[in-house]
Amino acid sequence: MINEKLEKAFNDQINKELYSAYLYLTMKAKFAEMNLNGFVNWFDVQVKEEQAHGMGMYDYVIERGGKIELSAIDKPELKGSTPLEIFEQVLEHEEYVTSRINALMDVAEETKDRAALSFLDWYLKEQVEEESNVGGVLATLKLIGDDKKALLILDKDLAARVFNPPVIG
Repeated sequence: MINEKLEKAFNDQINKELYSAYLYLTMKAKFAEMNLNGFVNWFDVQVKEEQAHGMGMYDYVIERGGKIELSAIDKPELKGSTPLEIFEQVLEHEEYVTSRINALMDVAEETKDRAALSFLDWYLKEQVEEESNVGGVLATLKLIGDDKKALLILDKDLAARVFNPPVIG
């Protein structure tokens, strides 16, 4: 049985993961407006990944005999309008998610729940990968600057990204 404090922390994180999907849907729509379909694809993959992350935690809480308590998902706010500004927000958001996974791991440590720590280790590694992936796109966008041709090449590259359902845990 999962500890009540840890159960609440997991439910909070499930909300944050689903918020991430919602935020990335907003960004996907913005890139659709810009007719940058490779970026649209990149965010489509992000949405699916965040949904899978949230559902992985959802299933884990149930598997541990816990109770799921879903709360309202906040309306996402898009802070920028250019690809560079949007990806700066994405990196900021992924760093925030990493801090929340670390906080969840702190609760697992505090409650001495080794099973939860083992489960969350995958999420921590995933966040390292997420930040690196976003950082790479962001670095390229900074390098590109105002070069529209280079932006279209990046857009084409991002169109090749595919969603591979994660094996969590």
